[in-house]
Amino acid sequence: MSGILYVVGTPIGNLNDFSPRAVETLASVDFIAAEDTRVTLKLLNHFDIKKEMVSYFEHNKRQRGEIICKRILDGENCAIVTDAGMPAISDPGEDLVALCYELGIEVQSVPGPTAFATALAISGMPTGRFTFEGFLSVNKKSRREHLEEVKDEKRTMIFYEAPHKLIYTLNDMRKVFGNRNIALVRELTKIHEQVLRFTFDEAIEYYSDKSPKGEYVIIIEGKKEDVSEDITLEGAVEMAKSLVEKGMSINNAAKETAAQTPFKKGDIYKALI
Repeated sequence: MSGILYVVGTPIGNLNDFSPRAVETLASVDFIAAEDTRVTLKLLNHFDIKKEMVSYFEHNKRQRGEIICKRILDGENCAIVTDAGMPAISDPGEDLVALCYELGIEVQSVPGPTAFATALAISGMPTGRFTFEGFLSVNKKSRREHLEEVKDEKRTMIFYEAPHKLIYTLNDMRKVFGNRNIALVRELTKIHEQVLRFTFDEAIEYYSDKSPKGEYVIIIEGKKEDVSEDITLEGAVEMAKSLVEKGMSINNAAKETAAQTPFKKGDIYKALI
C-alpha cells in the first residue's frame, strides 16, 4: 500500500510557531525531504526528533523527486519541509507535490506560517485583493519583463527579496511602477521584526546609507485608476458617499475611494463620519 506525502509548514523565525501537529507528523513519518538538512536538523533537535533526512532542493529536485516517490509508493510516509514557511510556495516542493499527484500518491497538508500572508496582514496595505509574485529573476532581461507584465496591476502586489539585492530591486521597481506607496516587512516573527512604510523614493533614500538586513517581503500598492488631477477632497468624499448609499460600509468606501484618488483613506473616512 502506498504511503503519504505530508507537506509540513515550518517556522519562519520563531520556533514556538511550530504546531504540535507538525511535531507529531515529523516524529511519525519514515523520512523527511528537506531543502537544507543542516537547517532542518536544528529544528528536529529543538523538538528532540530523530529522523532520516534526504536533501531535496532546486538543483536535485528531478532526480531526488523520483527517488522519494518510489519510496512512498513502496509504503513509506514522507514529510517535505523547507527552511522556513510552507513548502511549494516559491519553493521546489511544488514539483514534488505535482509528481505525487501524477503517480496517484496521497498528499496531505500540515499548515504553518507563510511569509507573504503574514507580512501582508501586518503591512497596513490593502488586503482585499492581492497577487503574490515571489522572487524576481536575477537575469536583468527576465526581471524587467516580469515587472513590465504587472505594472498595470490594480491589486496589491507582494514580492520576496534577499537583503543584498534589495536596493537594486527597489530601483528597478521605481523605474517601472513610479513612486508608489510600499511596505517593506523584514525579520518576520524574529526579535527585529519591522514594518517600514515608504514611497519608493523614501525607501531608496532610507537605504542609501544603511545596509539592508534580513529577508524582505516587499508589498506594493496596485496601480490607481486615472482620475482628474483637479479632483478635490470634497469630490472624493462625494464619491465615497455614493458607495455608502449603494450599501458599502464607510470603511470600505473610504478605502475604495482612496485607491482611486490622491487622497488618504483616513481623511476620507473622517469626512464621511
